[in-house]
Amino acid sequence: MIEFDTIRLELEGYEGQIALLKDALHIGQIQDEISELEIHAQEPDFWTNVERAQTVQTRMRQLQRRVEKYRSLEKEREELLVLCELGNEADDKDVLVELQESVAKFRHELESMRLETLLTGEYDKNNAILTLHAGAGGTEAQDWVEMLYRMYNRWAEDHDFEIKELDYLDGDEAGIKSASILISGDNAYGFLRSEIGVHRLVRISPFDSSGRRHTSFASCEVIPELDNSIQISINPADLRIDTYRASGKGGQHINKTDSAVRITHIPTGCVTSCQSERSQVQNKETAMNMLKAKLFALAQSAHMEKIEDLKGNQMDIAWGSQIRSYVFCPYTMVKDHRTGYEVVDVDSVMDGDLDGFINAFLSGMQIEK
Repeated sequence: MIEFDTIRLELEGYEGQIALLKDALHIGQIQDEISELEIHAQEPDFWTNVERAQTVQTRMRQLQRRVEKYRSLEKEREELLVLCELGNEADDKDVLVELQESVAKFRHELESMRLETLLTGEYDKNNAILTLHAGAGGTEAQDWVEMLYRMYNRWAEDHDFEIKELDYLDGDEAGIKSASILISGDNAYGFLRSEIGVHRLVRISPFDSSGRRHTSFASCEVIPELDNSIQISINPADLRIDTYRASGKGGQHINKTDSAVRITHIPTGCVTSCQSERSQVQNKETAMNMLKAKLFALAQSAHMEKIEDLKGNQMDIAWGSQIRSYVFCPYTMVKDHRTGYEVVDVDSVMDGDLDGFINAFLSGMQIEK
């Protein structure tokens, strides 16, 4: 069948692309690094420094996953070529349908791995701290934050990232006022930095008995989780530290004492909070690390060498400059205003299908370079 021949030629054409991908991902160097880390992990005093040992093991797992993904892609192409040959010999239409679906999946996986080669920023490989805030609009905006919160959790789960809730503030009647989550995994920040900005929702409000159309806004902030190699000095006199009783999804065990911590950096008005741990000390440490990461990211984006140079106007949120619109009525569409990328399947996007938007953003940045 001519369809099988077309697919075979396409798969054969991917051999060169996969070879280039191997070089771009530095698979050879990664395997050498894995070998060195494995030797290090077998040293008798490896666990003397627990924190360093855990860092080594995390790095090793990240590298191993990257190699496994590449090897899986190589193997998948070979298996598809075999399936193509068998299907062609048997003239089997059922095999053709299966093959077409599998090749479409293969294309997507190849493109995703290709985009990983674009993640060359200094902190792209880091874990990401994602924070959502409701804009003006009360319950409607808070419900929108809850929808986005679910969307990003679904996206992270689909990509096998680990998710840890750091802070969660319930809405007055429904939804969420604000929430922060730590998304851990290789290149988490590199992918999610495409989501920084204001997200706009247009729909018929379920909270409006008149059935009118409403527009709501929410901001998404993404910063890289920093490791101990980056030293940031913050004057304690510039901080206001408040404790309060945790609420939301943390469970009853964290609601009995004032264990939650909120830290405000007075010169900038920058605020971080954490309620994920039972201990106030642990929550304070996490909130402080979040604050350092946020101030560091702000200083980097403003091209400032010192945290002390940051002023309050760096923290303004421009609600009019939305990066993406999600339209539920009178038609369905999600459109990114930076890249022009759009889809009409709103439900799939709200279920975490963000790769098209992320890929378009990363590709656009590559073109600009």
